[in-house]
Amino acid sequence: MIAALTGMGLSAAAGLNAYIPFLLVALVARFTDVLTLPQSYAWIESWWAIGIGALLLLTEVVLDKIPAVDTVNDAVQTFIRPSMGGLVFAATSAADQIDRSTWMTDHPWVGIALGVVVSGLVHTGKTVARPAINAGTLGFGAPVASTVEDGASIGMSLVAVFLPVLVIVLLVALAALLVWLWRVARRRRRRRDSRSALA
Repeated sequence: MIAALTGMGLSAAAGLNAYIPFLLVALVARFTDVLTLPQSYAWIESWWAIGIGALLLLTEVVLDKIPAVDTVNDAVQTFIRPSMGGLVFAATSAADQIDRSTWMTDHPWVGIALGVVVSGLVHTGKTVARPAINAGTLGFGAPVASTVEDGASIGMSLVAVFLPVLVIVLLVALAALLVWLWRVARRRRRRRDSRSALA
């Protein structure tokens, strides 16, 4: 159960930013004993993987804060974020020292599939909410929304690794936040459109 919660939390974080949970897992596995990745996933903590992940994170952080470019970035990330969610779910499930679940060991594809689904759902919510936020705020909301998403990804990743029992609470809060942001932006856009129609 703990491994599944860790995997779900990291996958959800990957739905917001693919590289934050990847780098967190890589750095925690490399520098601590909290995570010991199995041989098949040991490449994640290599210096070249950490370097590439850091470069991709920097690119993502910059691009995601520019209105219109963020929408293109989200389209490209449609393939990357769910894949990364599946990867971190599978890696941390395989590394888990608490569950010792033979069923998950015998069926490793289940972790990958769950990670892809969870990350894909969060990514979809982000992708749908962001254009509404951009339109509702004339683009000024993009950097703010992106910063909040990055912060949420960091927080979710940390909780998933160090306090996985809180993951369910954070997933519910994340879903509520995405729905709320989407509704607020939609309301603002409707008001703006109605003012334009009256003018």
